[in-house]
Parts: sequence; structure tokens; C-alpha cells
Amino acid sequence: MKKILALLLTLTLAFCFASCTDNKDNKNTDKTYKIGIIQYLSHPSLDNCYNGIIKGLDESGIKYEVDYQTGSSASPDADCTNFAKKQVSDGVDMIFAIATPAAQSAYNATADTDIPVIFCAVSDPKAAKLVKSNENPGSLCTGTSDVLDLSAQIDLIQAMQKEVKKIGILYTASEANSVAHLKEFKKICDERKLTVVDKAVNNASDIPSAAEDLAAQVDCINNFTDNNVVNNLKVVLKAAQNHKIPVYGSEEEQVKNGCLASVSIDYLALGKVTGKMGADVLGGKDATTMAVKTITDATPVVNTDVLKTLGMKMPKNYSNAQTVTTNK
Repeated sequence: MKKILALLLTLTLAFCFASCTDNKDNKNTDKTYKIGIIQYLSHPSLDNCYNGIIKGLDESGIKYEVDYQTGSSASPDADCTNFAKKQVSDGVDMIFAIATPAAQSAYNATADTDIPVIFCAVSDPKAAKLVKSNENPGSLCTGTSDVLDLSAQIDLIQAMQKEVKKIGILYTASEANSVAHLKEFKKICDERKLTVVDKAVNNASDIPSAAEDLAAQVDCINNFTDNNVVNNLKVVLKAAQNHKIPVYGSEEEQVKNGCLASVSIDYLALGKVTGKMGADVLGGKDATTMAVKTITDATPVVNTDVLKTLGMKMPKNYSNAQTVTTNK
């Protein structure tokens, strides 16, 4: 009798364990998550990140509703701070933050909460103090990095302009991505005996005079993923046109908008990876140990309209590069 009772008890416990485990694995399957998305600025690169995040979430199969906010060109930093505070107050289940300043705002606003932050397009998460390391974030903040293949970019520039000696860089002093990229860019250029002329700006109003001054000193200008500069790309392109020099972008949308060429990151794909990471966290995976992800594949893209305007030819070793024309 004792053996029968013991067997029944064992079977009961096993059933309860299986049932509890099943409930745990499938918890919140019918829940509609409240998701905040904060985008630093609205420009094509970051818009692609947003679209990718939505695609990643949709493909994950979770149910969600979104509070999507974008910073204004007049005060994006303050806007992102206010958006993050409000979303935390509203009790969102997660915040996606697109670009470093937006990620920093979300990180600070969620510091004393259990709300995860999943960032997108942050070039150096550790330098931005969002993670302890890319391999082991250490807090409820992780995401994707848009670190650039700067060696490949400089290869492209040297192929396009065999006599290039001075490369101009316009960047925002407060943007951690740009500072990190500039340091690495200079290191590579030093090794190749190329001179980098850099000019820092603080906001959009600084760009017209800085771009004009820079264009007068260099053989070309190279853009990073600097949100302030990219948001004012037309101003940079105009200064470059005045001095008949090319501007190189960091991704395809910049090339479509008038840059000569770039070794391009696919921001739509980066956003999709970000969205799926967020879905995994909502599904129970631990953000504190989820490594930061990157997209390593980069594609050379050349604007044939700009190539013709500048009287330049496609280098032979880039004959298979993707070609685009200028957006009208």
C-alpha cells in the first residue's frame, strides 16, 4: 500500500511540475504588451531602424501596442528624456531606443524599474555606459550596435580618389558614436599616411559654417552615423558642392540623398534583429546576459548621378558595387 501511495504521489508531483513548467514556458502568450519606442530624430537611417523593429516584432508573433515617439530637430535630447520618463510612468513593458542619445535617456529613466531597454544603432554601447561589456551587459539594457567597417570605408575612398590626402570629418562633440568612430578612423588613416581634418559641432546651427570651412580644406568629407550631421546632410552636401568635392556616407540612404558612395550598413536588417531580441526578452530570456549583436555584412553603394556630376569613374575593383541614383 505504501508503495502504491508513493507511486501516486510521485506521479502527482510530476504532473504538477510539468503543468507548472508548461505554464511558465507559455506565460503571457495571450498578453498584449505595451511597448515604447523612442527615436532620437526622424531621418531615413533611423526610420529604417524603426521599420525593422516593427518587422522583427511582427515576425516573433507576440501581441503588442506601441507608443512611438520621435525627437524634434530643435530639442531631441530633451524630447527623448521626456518621452522616456512618460513611458516609464505609463507602465510600458519595454522600451526600444533608436540611437545613442535616445538609449541613454531610456536607460536613465528605467534605472529603478524592471523595464528592459533594447537599443538599436548604438555604435559603442560600453562607451555610452549602457552596458558593462558587449558580451555581458549586466543590466536590463542590451540591443544592437551599428559599428562601422571603417577600414572598408577608407578602402573605398582611396579607390574612388587615388590622390586623396586629406579627409574631412564633421561630427557632434556630444555624440558618443561619433567620438568613438573618429578615434578609430584617425588610427587607420595614420597607418595609411592620410590626414584627417575634423571639426566638432554642438548643434544644427553650427553646421553651415563648419561644413563650409571644412570643405575648403580637404579632398573629401566622410560622414559617420552622426544623427545631427545626417539630419542636416543637405547643408553638408551644399558646402561640398561649392568646393567640388565628394561626400561619403555611412549607409545607403545617405548615398541616395546625395553622397557619392559608402560601405553601407543595412539599418532595416539591424532593426529587425533588435525587434527579435526584444521579443525574446518579453518571452522570458534574460536581458542582463544577452550579448549585444551586430551586423557584419556591409555593401558598397555608389551614386551614379554624383559620380557623373563630379566627373569621376567607377573603380574597377568596385564594378560590382550596388548603384543608386539621387532621390528627387
